[in-house]
Amino acid sequence: MMVFWNERLVLLSVPKTGTHAYTQALGPRASMVVTDPPDLKHAPVYRYNRFFRPMFEKMGAEDMELVAVIREPLSWLGSWYRYRQRPALDGRPTSTKGQSFDAFLTACCAETPPPFANVGNQAKFVEARPNGTAVRHFFRYEDQAGLRAFLTERLGPLPDIPAANVSPKLPLDMSASVAAEVRRARAAEFALWESIPLRGA
Repeated sequence: MMVFWNERLVLLSVPKTGTHAYTQALGPRASMVVTDPPDLKHAPVYRYNRFFRPMFEKMGAEDMELVAVIREPLSWLGSWYRYRQRPALDGRPTSTKGQSFDAFLTACCAETPPPFANVGNQAKFVEARPNGTAVRHFFRYEDQAGLRAFLTERLGPLPDIPAANVSPKLPLDMSASVAAEVRRARAAEFALWESIPLRGA
């Protein structure tokens, strides 16, 4: 998560949406960069509302605007699957080695996913709070031009933002029936992603 105090802007770090690259590139420009622990680095809206919003408001910032990047859900799950294939997780319950992509997707749809498929939910991550705390600016991960144009407008010229923390390349073969099940089970994520306009087009 990055905070740009003077611009009253907070970029939430939705996992697997490329925000790590922006953190590396814009960190020196930010007023605050939360990199650890992971639960705060990747603070969802409810955690931002609980821990960060009260602190910011006490400091006089009652109008912080939240920004979030949302990735097409099957692509997002594919990135998680590939990321958890890395050797550092070999032998751990969170490793996806030995699991087909279909098996991973099916496990992600379970009411209680096993550790290797426990990746969260983008729609839940950005769910608005009863007190009105909500993401004001949504961008599709696939619309990097729109995101960069917005950040340039708010922050000024941006440095180069090379890709970072990229998951290893792997084939992501899935059956039509499993893809349909993912769309049913994670309908809120698909609805959210589809509702975000392309701003860079």
